[in-house]
Amino acid sequence: MKVLKFGGTSVGSAERIRNVAALARREGRCVLVLSAMSGTTNSLVEIGGYLSRHNVPGAQEVLNSLRQKYAATVSGLYAGEDEKRRATEYLDSVFSFIAQKAEGDFTPADEKEILAQGELMSTMLMQIYLESRGVTSVMLPALDYMRITADGEPDMKYISSRLRRLVEQNPDAGLYLTQGYICRNSQGGFDNLRRGGSDYSASIIGAVLGADEIQIWTDIDGMHTGDPRYVENTRPVGHLHFEEAAELAYFGAKILHPSCVLPAKLHNIPVRLLNTMDPSAPGTLIANFAPDGIVKAVAAKDNITAIKIKSGRMLLAYGFLHRVFETFDKYHTAIDMMATSEVGVTVTIDNTEYLADIVDTLKGFATVSVDSDMVIICVVGDLDWHESSGYCADAVEALRDVPVRMISYGGSNYNVSVLVRAEDKVRALNLLSDKLFK
Repeated sequence: MKVLKFGGTSVGSAERIRNVAALARREGRCVLVLSAMSGTTNSLVEIGGYLSRHNVPGAQEVLNSLRQKYAATVSGLYAGEDEKRRATEYLDSVFSFIAQKAEGDFTPADEKEILAQGELMSTMLMQIYLESRGVTSVMLPALDYMRITADGEPDMKYISSRLRRLVEQNPDAGLYLTQGYICRNSQGGFDNLRRGGSDYSASIIGAVLGADEIQIWTDIDGMHTGDPRYVENTRPVGHLHFEEAAELAYFGAKILHPSCVLPAKLHNIPVRLLNTMDPSAPGTLIANFAPDGIVKAVAAKDNITAIKIKSGRMLLAYGFLHRVFETFDKYHTAIDMMATSEVGVTVTIDNTEYLADIVDTLKGFATVSVDSDMVIICVVGDLDWHESSGYCADAVEALRDVPVRMISYGGSNYNVSVLVRAEDKVRALNLLSDKLFK
């Protein structure tokens, strides 16, 4: 069995829904995991924002636009009047449910319930279409098995028990259909795995069911050597180690959600990144093996803030680093990069929600300066220093004319990271691409 996840762009129109159905039928027995149609989640977030501010007309305007979009999809997707009627009745019930949320107080729980409707609509449209084509599919409602703990982590024991039971109740099904992204929380309320969570859903499902392969279908033919939005003449990377894929996902390669890697890696299930617009393209295979000694790709992570923390003494005092890390832990702020010297430490963060509090606390025992509007550029590959040489020097040489704020090397065998100003991002990416891949 395979698990196939299709993102919002892949199911973003009637034509694309038909294409996804054809691809799923080609793969044989599989679980089909769908995101909401492209643009839907953004619209639902906007509706929730209006309702939380008691702006009912604003919410109604967005809802009406969403109705029109789905009406056009229904018209283009189904040939038979019965299918059109069933789809329209279901969508009307969803939109009426959302509209009713304008009555009374609007809570965060209501917002999460609204957000779940996007995936519920896309899977229902797909199931009705499959039935119209004579394909029997079994719905595995994500809200019946996908749950997170009080800490926001997947409750794997619960998920495994519930999902296996649902599949065992329909052992002869050739195609299972389920929602990505949405789940229930530890209290049983509506919740989600955050943006990009459909990748995570697919990886969890694949791990629980012992899938032969997890396929992530998007609108690009696999992970590229660079970001095609900023770098010309990039090319797909054929094979990546799970560790390399995790580094690229975390440091800005948007094609894959960072959380997706771990469940597949732990259960040794290969992940294949494929393109719905070009199904014949080989894409990228991610597994626990990959070619050695090769730089695979370069990624960039935006909106980075660097914090330089200088000890009050000439040398780092005993306990100084403990107090630094304790400060970031107190404010639940993760550190991306770190560089140390005998008199201080510089760290980078991408979450500035508690920046003022962090700086205020650090100033109690150190001198602090902050650099904003920075970017982490990450060179990823098999960079084990025992086996490889020259790659770090090549990266530094490529950036000889770019001001570099920090360099991190040795914390991982799979990446060399540099910190540059946001204004130097595109130039740095292209210089690295020219040096490392041409």
